[in-house]
Amino acid sequence: MTAYQQLETRFRRLGALEEALGVLNWDSAVMMPPGGAATRAEQIATLSLVVHQQLAAPEIDDLLAAAENDAPALDLWQRANLREMRRRHAHAAALPADLAEAVARISAECETVWRRARPADDFAAVQPWLDKMLRLQREVADAKAAYLGVTPFEALLDRYEPGGSVATIDRLFGELSGFLPALIEAVIERQATMPPPAEPSGRFPVAAQRAAALRLMAALGFDFDHGRLDVSAHPFSSGAPDDVRITTRYDERDFSKALMGVLHETGHALYKRNLPARWRLQPVGAARGMAIHESQSLLVEMQVCRSLAFMQFAAPVLREVFGGDGPGWEAEALYRRATRVRRGLIRVDADEVTYPAHVILRYRLERAMLAGDLAVRDLPAAWAESMRDLLGIVPDNDRDGCLQDIHWFDGSWGYFPTYTLGAMIAAQLFETARAALGGLEAAIASGRFCPLLAWLRDKVHSQGSLMSTAELVENATGRPLGTQSFERHLRARYLDGRNEPV
Repeated sequence: MTAYQQLETRFRRLGALEEALGVLNWDSAVMMPPGGAATRAEQIATLSLVVHQQLAAPEIDDLLAAAENDAPALDLWQRANLREMRRRHAHAAALPADLAEAVARISAECETVWRRARPADDFAAVQPWLDKMLRLQREVADAKAAYLGVTPFEALLDRYEPGGSVATIDRLFGELSGFLPALIEAVIERQATMPPPAEPSGRFPVAAQRAAALRLMAALGFDFDHGRLDVSAHPFSSGAPDDVRITTRYDERDFSKALMGVLHETGHALYKRNLPARWRLQPVGAARGMAIHESQSLLVEMQVCRSLAFMQFAAPVLREVFGGDGPGWEAEALYRRATRVRRGLIRVDADEVTYPAHVILRYRLERAMLAGDLAVRDLPAAWAESMRDLLGIVPDNDRDGCLQDIHWFDGSWGYFPTYTLGAMIAAQLFETARAALGGLEAAIASGRFCPLLAWLRDKVHSQGSLMSTAELVENATGRPLGTQSFERHLRARYLDGRNEPV
């Protein structure tokens, strides 16, 4: 075999091992009994070490060098695959094996403690574990920064957003910060002058919520022969393209929380399911970073499923499943509740107007902790102060404050900026799709999602990691990523008195 063919064989095996790790992590969150936590942490740490050792193996360097010499003989996808192999190898080679194993173990252990600490509102219980996590993340950031030639935060960010830079994030977040505070205030004032939408009455059994979710997932194109829906403490999407796992959490007082969480995760699942089959288990066949991944979930949830057109389709389904009757089940009422803007404490329940503030808060605190400017013991107070500054509200407990997200406790440092980058990409993609397809709202209102899904498959899903995020966005939309489409969308939906963007 050529050097490139040998690399493909190695990375195909690595891809399978990483998919197995994903299933173990899914099982930890969904099925594993509490007493299995210590054993599972050892399993994950051991398998992570095997993956790290194979990725960091010195012979990979030799194979990469030989394959790059033969690059003119490779096609476009193979050259992109080689580039992604080099990036994956660099991340592994930068870390000593014992550090990689320690991070995997502490991530599993800290997450397990967090799952008990959050419902108990017990930050003290998880603080020592988060301290250990932070120390290890600083070691990882420093080691990778030296190897990759970027800043420590960018070294962590690159795991989730390849090539992402602090300068780009700061510029885009700065533009958002320039118009969002006044926009939030204007939207809240406008909605306060309107009569409240009718509310559906009664409690909403979990079984009915699940039934509604399954109906709408199927309509959107979710393939239940290759996926499933379960329950976890924090909604997420996991698995492989042929075995997609998504989760939600239910509240019998409000069906919309779980439903919108499911629809969000369905966007992730559709992306994963439709990645290029020819390149399965190869780096180039993987998702192009979490900003694009989040753009697909937010495009489905925010651009599509919180629209009036979608509610015109969904209203009869929800009335049937819940046995609902009255004005609270009409499309207009459902739409107005889905687009209600409030200063809330919980990120995953936030509306799309205030959501970026939640992300900016986490981005700032995360960078401060990594830089040594914020100690873990001071995180609850810093969180409260930041919430006051950005949204004008303060949590009265840590459960709804710094304990609400899983990310820092499971080792996902550098992830948070991708949510708002994804929201901006989603707005830009949907704006382009509407112009390209014509009649998109009518299709959505009638439950025909195939035209939009086909467009996304062509422009995004099928591209895998062939291009950088910036190239993919510009190729799909005809312009670089900016905040303009996002701002136009928010102003049209929430301030201009029109139900849908134009």
